[in-house]
This record gives sequence, structure tokens and C-alpha cells, in this order.
Amino acid sequence: MKYEELTLLIIEVFNKVYRILGYGFLEKVYVKAMCFEFENRGIKYINEFPVNVIYEGRIAGEYVADFIIEDKVVVEIKAIRELFSSDERQLLNYLRCTDKEVGLLLNFGEKPQIRRKVYDNELKKKYLD
Repeated sequence: MKYEELTLLIIEVFNKVYRILGYGFLEKVYVKAMCFEFENRGIKYINEFPVNVIYEGRIAGEYVADFIIEDKVVVEIKAIRELFSSDERQLLNYLRCTDKEVGLLLNFGEKPQIRRKVYDNELKKKYLD
């Protein structure tokens, strides 16, 4: 699996934050706690990474992914009761609009939820050509 070690490390961070904070806080609290834990472990991250949606060479929309980890993995954080297909689609769109191929959707819901998505850059090129 692409970036398996890194994704497992990110999931370990998620599990620790969930174990300590549990369910019921706002998303920004979990994001900040994840930042603390990434820093504690020496993991390079960018918080609030801009994602531009390009249409025929022009920016049609601008979004913000919660994290880019080690310049390889997109991480989107949720703090909702349960994940929906629209949440997974959001992550796939972030992958589609960047050169990143692996993404994690982490939900601090009533029960912790993790989704791993892969969108190969070669496949992206096919659809853009």
C-alpha cells in the first residue's frame, strides 16, 4: 500500500487524540490536538492547505484541506455523528485537485471512523486529457 507506514502513523495519532478527548468537541479542537501530537512526534504537516479547483486553466473554486502530512498524504478531519458518502467525495476531490495520491478521512464521531482513499496520478491524467 502506498505510504502505508505514514498512514498508519497518522491513524495512531488520530486514535490517541480520540482516546484522550473522545466525542463531542468541535472539529477545530481535534485539529489543534492533532497538530500538538504531530509536533510531539516530529511529523511535518501543513494545516489548512489550500486546494484550488481548476477549470480550463482558471480557478473555479478554492477549498482548504485540514492537513497535508509529510507532503504526501491529505488528511480531512470531521467531528460529526457518522460519515457520509459526501464526506468521502470531498476527500477524493481534494486528491483529484492536487498532486497527492493518498488521503485519510478521520471522524471524531460517536465511534471513531477512518477512511483511506487513493487516487493515482496516472489515473488523474487520463481523465484530464
